[in-house]
Amino acid sequence: MSTSDTKRPVAKSAAREKASDKSGSDAFRLSGRHIAILATDGFEQSELTEPKRLLEEAGAEVSVIAPGGASQIKGWDKKDWGKSVEVDVALSEADESDYDALVLPGGVMNPDKLRLEPSAIELIKAFDKSGKPIAAICHGPWTLIDAELVKGSTMTSWPSLRTDLENAGATWQDREVVQDRQLITSRKPDDIPAFVGALIDQLAA
Repeated sequence: MSTSDTKRPVAKSAAREKASDKSGSDAFRLSGRHIAILATDGFEQSELTEPKRLLEEAGAEVSVIAPGGASQIKGWDKKDWGKSVEVDVALSEADESDYDALVLPGGVMNPDKLRLEPSAIELIKAFDKSGKPIAAICHGPWTLIDAELVKGSTMTSWPSLRTDLENAGATWQDREVVQDRQLITSRKPDDIPAFVGALIDQLAA
């Protein structure tokens, strides 16, 4: 075989390797758990697909919930439209009692649309009232402001949300993951391993 035919190993990113290592140790920790991801068009691609993958590898069943009657929602991948994901449950049919935790991906468009959906805000409030984990990453915490869950909480987010969160009564920290009661928040896609790890730890405790 010539050297030109030899396949070179594909290098993994540090974040991907960290996520893979973490998911291996977390296998089956969430067996029997059902987790909701609430999103709509314009969600940041990796902030939905990677948490979904890692949570499923940990043994959880994960359902994507979205407003409207669409069978798919389209992601935003850094600077342009990305891939679509299947919608499992219409927001109008979603019931907090069917799930153990809620994940809120970021993307600028996604939470900006969801915060105008009264049923989305009511679902978030229902998770809070039940004391179930709510994990929001990047721009995802925007919806927590409208759900009135920010005042008195310590949290993080994409940096541009800092003023909005502080004006709503939060204490903002620049950390990869912040946990305050059942709220789990992170800043950006690079934080996904820590973000998902914190949610797994809280659900498996």
